[in-house]
Amino acid sequence: MDVIHTALWVSDLERTREFYVDGLGLEENWSFTADDGVENVYIGGENGEFQFKYDPAGGPEIDSGTMAHVAVGVDSTDETFERLVEREGPTVQTEPTTMSDIGVRVAFVEDPDGYVVELVEELE
Repeated sequence: MDVIHTALWVSDLERTREFYVDGLGLEENWSFTADDGVENVYIGGENGEFQFKYDPAGGPEIDSGTMAHVAVGVDSTDETFERLVEREGPTVQTEPTTMSDIGVRVAFVEDPDGYVVELVEELE
């Protein structure tokens, strides 16, 4: 058994692409438009992906407050954090910090819809 993807509703598909593809460096893997007109875009890395759902007719109201966060593995927390802040100007939840006890460097930022994204760099 394995987790395949996480689906999130978004309010602006292009801003979402810019944040996750251009800002985080993930890849757009594939997409399709469902019979109901909802656009589905799959963006991810080596071990999984996000399914971003966008309804051009309005769709559901985005409520990012009910989810704690999603975590994304990065090569460098500091470089990714700086690139996102420069490009997107996201709300910063937590500046980069080292958690020596578990061997990671993390930071938390919000994506364009207010979902909290944890940037995780595994330390050697």
